[in-house]
Amino acid sequence: MLDSIRPLAYPNLEVFVVDNGSRENPIPALEARFPEIIGIRSDENLGFAGGNNLAVPKAKGELIFFVNNDTELADGLIEKLVACFENIPKLGAVSPLIMYYPGPETNGKNIIQFLGATAVNSFTARNETLAVGEENTGQYADKAAFSSPYAHGAAMMVPAKVIQDVGPMSNLFFLYYEELDWCDRIRAKGYEVYVEPKAEIFHKESVSTGKMSPLKTYYLNRNRIYFMRRNRSAIQVMAFYCFLLIFTIPKNLLLFAVKGQWDHFKAFTRAIKWNFTRADRNYQEDQQPVNTFFEHA
Repeated sequence: MLDSIRPLAYPNLEVFVVDNGSRENPIPALEARFPEIIGIRSDENLGFAGGNNLAVPKAKGELIFFVNNDTELADGLIEKLVACFENIPKLGAVSPLIMYYPGPETNGKNIIQFLGATAVNSFTARNETLAVGEENTGQYADKAAFSSPYAHGAAMMVPAKVIQDVGPMSNLFFLYYEELDWCDRIRAKGYEVYVEPKAEIFHKESVSTGKMSPLKTYYLNRNRIYFMRRNRSAIQVMAFYCFLLIFTIPKNLLLFAVKGQWDHFKAFTRAIKWNFTRADRNYQEDQQPVNTFFEHA
């Protein structure tokens, strides 16, 4: 990722690298190899939002680009995203076209991972990612930037003034759903969320968590429920609970049991339990005033 940033033509960049609680601190070695970066070390793993949030108050730029470390940036990416904020009034966040990194799994082809998403269904708490799995042969090269309910956390640009207005990503999600929650909050403040298909980035998705890991099972299911509790009305949440109790919970527990995936079975049950034993208490910890978040900027 850092190698891919170096040749970018956009001149006005500062690059922060946050180490999120690694056993061994890699920042000194990274700064020696990449003296242009600004390293930030956390002694504990603060999760996706928490790690990103460490860098935000230190950033001097008007626009902040959140990008995963398992990505490679294409030439012209920054310029095309910046242009969106110059041309689209009230733009609160924008993501590029995200492709899986070409390799053996994609037969060397440019396969799309993200080109926008549909809204989260208020009954099932599900949504769809647009164009996922489609080969990119240049069919979107002339497509104008367009509105989407959600940006993608692996690569999303947000103005600092929007973060000051809306607040940072919630640390409580830790992993998954935090960008959906953030985009809902951004749109609730009257801003728009867009995708710019002419800007491209390559993502080596799920390298750290595994495609079917118990960790992923836990956070996806825990945060799916928590997202609904934070972002939907009481009536919508009750309808979702009915769907959860009648369909989702029995189906998943049965599938994990039949397959003998007891680690996933336990992770799933812990995810359900968390929402009814911890979330109400911890929610108060998330109500950090925005001006306090930026007081060290």
